[in-house]
Amino acid sequence: MQRKFAYFLTIAALTLILSACGGKDTNSGSNAGASEETYSQEVVVKASNWEFDQAEYALPKDTPVKLTLENLKGAHGIEVVGQDISIRGNKSKVVTLPAGTYEIRCSIMCGQGHAQMIAKLVVS
Repeated sequence: MQRKFAYFLTIAALTLILSACGGKDTNSGSNAGASEETYSQEVVVKASNWEFDQAEYALPKDTPVKLTLENLKGAHGIEVVGQDISIRGNKSKVVTLPAGTYEIRCSIMCGQGHAQMIAKLVVS
């Protein structure tokens, strides 16, 4: 009887842990009415251990752009500092940003070089 109860508790705990890891991404970003199908171009940010593939990425201002994160090595996410834009894993989001220079940071603790995972997003 105790074995069955311990087994049940273990299964319940694993189910709770796995359900907390998944779920729908509810961050809408700065879409301003853009749908997932409507965008002018795609900008791909490639992330590997403690670095992005470019120091600077360019986007057109006030134009829907598909921003895609591609993890080459390790688990990474990106956030655009000062905006409500966050992408985790190998996913995309259509975003529209006003002109300016923004900072992109890795949003998932990825190891000892995590703090140095920074790039610029230039919108003009």
